[in-house]
Amino acid sequence: MDDIVKQALAKWPNVPDCRGWLGLDARGNWWLRDAETQAQGGFPQSKGSLVEHSKLLAFIGRNYEADAQGQWYFQNGPQRVYVELENTPIVWRVHADGRVVSHIGAPAQQVEGCWMDEFGWVYLKADGVLGLVHSQDMVHVAEMVESGHWAAQDAIWANLPQQFAFVRSPQQYAT
Repeated sequence: MDDIVKQALAKWPNVPDCRGWLGLDARGNWWLRDAETQAQGGFPQSKGSLVEHSKLLAFIGRNYEADAQGQWYFQNGPQRVYVELENTPIVWRVHADGRVVSHIGAPAQQVEGCWMDEFGWVYLKADGVLGLVHSQDMVHVAEMVESGHWAAQDAIWANLPQQFAFVRSPQQYAT
């Protein structure tokens, strides 16, 4: 977490949480969701505006984590901005040499498992976090499975949040 964020938390410890305003799609893109967008429906059916500013993307990535309930958020100064997930909290990129890197640029230290759901989406659990594999990296995943590095297990999409302790829609838990 950035030092400036830690300082803001210390200065303003009781800022209310923000829910519904930020989404993460299945390709690792961040979406800002204003009130009008949210009124049009849930994420990802109503996405909002794509975040493209490189410094904002880097700031979000450095300050992105999960709470004890498995709800992922971006710590924006003193405020937690909970993230609506199209699928998983991380989107993994798999390189030709087998390296795995998250959508926020963090390299995985250890791949702990591989799953495929009923829709053909592939997931990796790495460093304790389940993430969807980016659709453009299926060739590299296939090579890792065929070479015996990973063994794909069956998964059911609807059961993934409970099985891997994450929440797709923190907005559902708003008080």
